[in-house]
Amino acid sequence: MDALSKLLSTRDWLMADGATGTNLFNMGLSSGEPPEFWNVDQPDNIRTLYRGAVEAGSDIFLTNTFGGNASRLKLHQAQGRVHELNRIGAALGREIADASGRTVIVAGSVGPTGEIFEPMGSLTHALAVEMFHEQAEGLKAGGADVLWIETISASEEYRAAAEAAALAGMPWCGTMSFDTAGRTMMGVTSATMAEMVEKIPNPPIAFGANCGVGASDLLRTVLGFASTGTTRPIIAKGNAGIPKYHDGHIHYDGTPELMAEYAVLARDAGVRIIGGCCGTMPEHLRAMREALEIRPKGPRPTLDQITEQLGGFSSASDGTGDDANAPRRERRGRRG
Repeated sequence: MDALSKLLSTRDWLMADGATGTNLFNMGLSSGEPPEFWNVDQPDNIRTLYRGAVEAGSDIFLTNTFGGNASRLKLHQAQGRVHELNRIGAALGREIADASGRTVIVAGSVGPTGEIFEPMGSLTHALAVEMFHEQAEGLKAGGADVLWIETISASEEYRAAAEAAALAGMPWCGTMSFDTAGRTMMGVTSATMAEMVEKIPNPPIAFGANCGVGASDLLRTVLGFASTGTTRPIIAKGNAGIPKYHDGHIHYDGTPELMAEYAVLARDAGVRIIGGCCGTMPEHLRAMREALEIRPKGPRPTLDQITEQLGGFSSASDGTGDDANAPRRERRGRRG
């Protein structure tokens, strides 16, 4: 049994990590600079990133390799460094996890290629699999426990990444980003995704949603997964509020208290792996971990309870047709 499945078998929930980009920008990463270069150029900063999540209570943290595929790195003339950057990003993570004194999962982050599949675009299935496989082999060589495919919009890309995981002999998890009226940019709904993952020859250990609009919308998507009756572990990695431009930089307005509410609601909705995405800092993670540990499990939340605690939704519907009258986001609720 792989390390993540083994840990899931012993726990009702696991806590994942928070943001990568937000934390690295706070350390001095420049806009447009590939974060993956820091695996080689600023390894102590990457250790600090990983250690921050572990010390805040994360059971799983993602490697600094989100854009580490050939297509993304080609934008910086670094397509020949895929294996190197992914291997080192995972090896730094292995170092921090092994020094933690407990079981911590190193999840090799695999983001989208940034290209559109044919016939609308030029990306073929074979080329996508090749790029994801190259990245997966680097993460495997560095000691990642699991591949973590995230922020995917197209079902074709999700399936290509799954095939690459099989070629690398790696267990995997996969999340999509639902940010357009409850759908992904390419039109996938929560119900469509839940059906898709069960048809993949090597299905993920866990599946779910990350990023998107805000915590409210993400939890509505999670309820969509749960309503399908899936027994596969669900992942929720919501943003810490809504991004706002302030004093020359992007700031997410979600407080640690709001993210603690989100974490408890996610757990009560049936989520097994709970983390944060953009804007989620160690202080958010600490509040989430404390709330998950001390607050008793409650019944599955309703849409009204979610909006009462976290603020309204950004759209009237999540794309499944079951919530046409759901409240829109008009007030920030407890966002602060």
